[in-house]
Amino acid sequence: MESNRLMAQELADFVTAAKAGDQAAFEELVRVTHADAYTLAFRMTGNEEDARDVVQEAYLRAWKGLKRFRGDAKFNTWLYRITANCAVTHLSRRTRDRHDVLEDDDMAPDTRVEADPAARLGAGDDRRLLQSALQSLSPEMRAVVVLRDIYDLPHEAIAVELGISEGAAKVRLHRARKKLRERLFPLRGELTGEEAAHAV
Repeated sequence: MESNRLMAQELADFVTAAKAGDQAAFEELVRVTHADAYTLAFRMTGNEEDARDVVQEAYLRAWKGLKRFRGDAKFNTWLYRITANCAVTHLSRRTRDRHDVLEDDDMAPDTRVEADPAARLGAGDDRRLLQSALQSLSPEMRAVVVLRDIYDLPHEAIAVELGISEGAAKVRLHRARKKLRERLFPLRGELTGEEAAHAV
């Protein structure tokens, strides 16, 4: 616990120095946070090259916007939000012609544990299956699932970062979880996404 406090203080010191224009301090922030930022980018893009591009863009935005960082959130959390935004923008550019129309309706999200596919999968092959299932979602849906179920951001923060209403964030999460359940845990007699593709 003491080491966590020291790390948090160290990060805060680097942030303060970087905000004052100390490039070496910012490079240290990059060194400390790069692995987590890359992991998030890869989960959202499913592609190493895209993930590298997203992380590069995220740190560029972070450097340019650092003076606006007020410190009411942890630097890591702030950086994750920038990274997620960059990933969504990057994927949207690639899939401009293929996007789901999502209405901002009043559908309530299903908050049961069994309704959360990410929570039901373990390690190893299950992680590979989950990553594959995540890639089958539209970028908009994938972003909400990753930010909520993996990075535990509240709906309000997700809505702000993705530029949508909180209601839309909840609807996207509900629909994304439903699609993941159908792909990962098909009902008896149903085909999985891969089986259905091979059956055609």
